[in-house]
Amino acid sequence: MEEVILVDSKDNNIGKMEKLEAHKQGQLHRAFSVLLFNDKGEMLLQKRADSKYHSPGLWTNTCCSHPRPDEDTQDAAERRLKEEMGIHLRPEFVYKFIYKTQLDNELTEHEYDHVYIGEYNDTPTLAPEEASDWKFMSMHELKEDVNHYPDNYTVWFKIILESIDRHIHTLNLS
Repeated sequence: MEEVILVDSKDNNIGKMEKLEAHKQGQLHRAFSVLLFNDKGEMLLQKRADSKYHSPGLWTNTCCSHPRPDEDTQDAAERRLKEEMGIHLRPEFVYKFIYKTQLDNELTEHEYDHVYIGEYNDTPTLAPEEASDWKFMSMHELKEDVNHYPDNYTVWFKIILESIDRHIHTLNLS
């Protein structure tokens, strides 16, 4: 049974809950999103596996998940990068935000999302139960594609994409 960390509006740990149940109840819980860029400034995207319990087959950021109870969020981001994409690196924390949205299958995503950024110039090794495809895209091409085909992307990724410009300049990736 996979559990998530329930948090309050200030990101304080207030308990834990089984992951699917937290999404059914729309409980605010801690999550993270990792965005990796190559040296050309292109973002590495993954296409979520069709078997995912929500948002299957949609394009999203390099890696996203939840820390386990009693696991540091940065450590969880590093762990999941290895598990989902076969990538061994420690991304840099950039910012965090809260969002709430209704998903398919009568689920609600209500997350306190911690965003991490890093640089990666190699070929990922996908875990097929997590991701079915990957690609690098320039920020310009990505924003154009999201604008024309928003239903091809996850909700949280579109939120991140709206605000990432003011954060990526720290890595000279704009």
